[in-house]
Amino acid sequence: MRPLVALALIFFAQGLFLRAQNEGQARLPDPQKLLEAEKFWQNRDFSWYRQNIPFFECPDSDIQTTWYYRWELLTRHLTYGSPNSGYSFTEFIDRPFWSGAYGAISCPAGHQLQEARWLKDRRYAWDYARYWHRTPGAQPRNYSTWLADATWGVHRVHPNETELLGLLPDLERNHQGWRKRHFDPAAGLYWQTGHDDGMEFNINSRQTLDILRGAPSYRPTLATYLWADALAIARVADLAGDTDKAKALRAEAAGVKENLQTKLWDPRRQFFFPMLKNDEVDKEGVKMKAGSLTYQTGKHAGSDKGRELIGFVPWQFGLPDSDKGFEKAWAKLMDPDGFLATYGPTTVERKDPMYLLQKWCCWWSGQSWPYATAQTLQAMANLLIDYPQSVVSRDDYVKLLTTYAKTHRKNGKPYLAEAANPDTGSFEGHDGYNHSEHYFHSCYCDLVITGLAGFRPGDDNSLTINPLAPASWDYFALTELPYRDHRLNLLWDKTGDRYGLGKGLHLLLGGKVIATRPDMGKLEVRLPESPKIKRRADPVNFAVNNDGNYYPRVSVSSTAEGTVGALHDGNAWYDRTPPNRWVAAAGKEADTLIINLGTPRQIDEVALHLLEDAEQGIVAPDKIILEVWDGANWKAIDGRERQPASPMGRMANHIFLDPIQITRARLTLTHPPAKRCGLTELEFWGQAAKPVSPPPPPAGNLAFNPSGKGFPKATASHTSPFDKVERANDGIVVFGPQPNNRWTSYESKNPTDWLEIDFGAPKKFSRVELALYDDRGGVQAPQLFVLEVWDGTAWQPLQNERRDPAKPTGGQYNSVRFKPVEATKLRVTFTHKGPSRSGLSEIFVWE
Repeated sequence: MRPLVALALIFFAQGLFLRAQNEGQARLPDPQKLLEAEKFWQNRDFSWYRQNIPFFECPDSDIQTTWYYRWELLTRHLTYGSPNSGYSFTEFIDRPFWSGAYGAISCPAGHQLQEARWLKDRRYAWDYARYWHRTPGAQPRNYSTWLADATWGVHRVHPNETELLGLLPDLERNHQGWRKRHFDPAAGLYWQTGHDDGMEFNINSRQTLDILRGAPSYRPTLATYLWADALAIARVADLAGDTDKAKALRAEAAGVKENLQTKLWDPRRQFFFPMLKNDEVDKEGVKMKAGSLTYQTGKHAGSDKGRELIGFVPWQFGLPDSDKGFEKAWAKLMDPDGFLATYGPTTVERKDPMYLLQKWCCWWSGQSWPYATAQTLQAMANLLIDYPQSVVSRDDYVKLLTTYAKTHRKNGKPYLAEAANPDTGSFEGHDGYNHSEHYFHSCYCDLVITGLAGFRPGDDNSLTINPLAPASWDYFALTELPYRDHRLNLLWDKTGDRYGLGKGLHLLLGGKVIATRPDMGKLEVRLPESPKIKRRADPVNFAVNNDGNYYPRVSVSSTAEGTVGALHDGNAWYDRTPPNRWVAAAGKEADTLIINLGTPRQIDEVALHLLEDAEQGIVAPDKIILEVWDGANWKAIDGRERQPASPMGRMANHIFLDPIQITRARLTLTHPPAKRCGLTELEFWGQAAKPVSPPPPPAGNLAFNPSGKGFPKATASHTSPFDKVERANDGIVVFGPQPNNRWTSYESKNPTDWLEIDFGAPKKFSRVELALYDDRGGVQAPQLFVLEVWDGTAWQPLQNERRDPAKPTGGQYNSVRFKPVEATKLRVTFTHKGPSRSGLSEIFVWE
């Protein structure tokens, strides 16, 4: 048969095949059933998942369960920082002191953006991409990361040329910041410490006098990240029509690539290694020389080991040339004497002389580290799909991905902490309370999409799919995948009996098959132009208060657990431990929450993220009554719709309103008999022009002194070395541990301590508010506190006090009203509760 005739017959047969499939009805997996099949859920907001995540099923239950767990993990870290900043993500479940604004840390930002870009709502990823450049207090260069490349990755999935071009000056500024501080023209490479690479104690730093921050080196990590960033910024410059800038960035990237491949590659050990920037010496006086790779000098000079997972990072971004033999590095990945482990890979190869497992934080000399595992899997997928090689196989990839999925377990349930023992999978020593739980320092779903399912995002409507999933699987499905304003479904059906489209691999758009083949292999298709979508401006949450402003302000009728601050901190999770919640006290028929927004805001939605811990008697309320203050009375509002129709726990309960101006609102929760209710977050959504200005604090706070200079002056009998007394009257209230804005008497030897406000002149006042700090540990609400005023010769107690709440309560405002008094000084004396000490975030004194 002649070639042209054969080709014509192939196209004819393929056309018949596609037409037959289009005429049939694909049986896509039911998203609700996929969600309900998993039993680990704490966040049971299935409506949110249906609206936001793509769905996946396959024969491997570990891979599938971890897929859904990772989306729930993401929700625990999703943070609404402020109306102007929008959404960002935390790394730790808390906001440690080294994090930036709203708890974000740059180290995992690339992973987080890669994951979040697959959410159907583009806002989450685009807000976070913008956060790093537009939010005061963000710290984009505190740790190595690949922000520009990740932002371009968001654009590939959710194109937004306007947003991208607007970020171009920011991306350039950030890149130049790296270049100014970390680029060495003599080496033609970027240097970094292991610590600021996210690898605190590593096999190179441990050979120096400073095992935490020693051995700054030209590392394969930062050099590769900034190579990728330069190329990403060049693409944005292309969009802007700035060809000179794009050309310069590509030339810069070419130089970095050349130097990385020639200077960081060891042909003897066939691997990429860090190269020391300076001479180093260990505690025994053994010297490592500048310009040497790991173990070329020093105590282990001449060793054939020294390999770390970071040697695979260049493939994460497709840097290495494909014709120079670099792929030989991968021989060690699946070697039991190399990186292979039951819960691996190990961060350092097994036989390394400095291989060491520790049961405490941040030793990267062998632990299984999800951050590096995710990088290795992404690099491996690129190697298998984009490079001709035979060192590792697709079966190796699936084996490693399955290992990674199984590592997401603790006591048989989905879980992830900072690092795991590579032999046992235990997180012991890397699982700090209220810190490491459900750690978001890696990606997973992006690996399933771009590697296992082989979905390769591109710069235009051309799409390539090249799955690494095994052909031996009977099925897999990746459905409702957002891509360039389309929804795509990818189905593999080995027998043709599962999805109703016949045997093979099928790509669907809008219910129609647009590409297919009878076996597992590459699909190439050009998608139609993206539909024109008229997008509503993103609403803002006016209730959130992470910046310590006086407004918005929430008060409650009772508190048994948690803090009022947790109600509007921008985080919602439903775990009992660690807690992020407010729970009403027992014994009441109903409780109220009042929010004062400080100024009229146009609101069209109220959301209450209700708790449910049935074994503790915490359940959803029987009824929720919403009222607004009209200036004279509370007025009930039913709203036009409620979702769900009746209150339900462990999910957001939405009250949709016709737009209405609200300054103050009251929510009454009617408790079921002998039960109590609680929330993890309260949100008031509406439209607003940006930037949104916070309302000013009310006038009349006689203690207010934002500068800390002059009067009114705060002093104390003892101030913790970790805190500052002038923060007690700076006008900022932060009930959480970070950012630190408090005075405490932590470490005081006294059973009582006092805080004093000296007004500098006589002042008349009748109300005091104490924003009591309580970390449930060394600082707790006091057993009692006493208010006194100075009459010129002695301290005198106040008269006719009325306290709300009656007993000192941490994590909220404690109000004391009394007969008006005139004095030059006010003192609060705290009687500490047991071994704990007292503290407050702010004191207010009102006329």
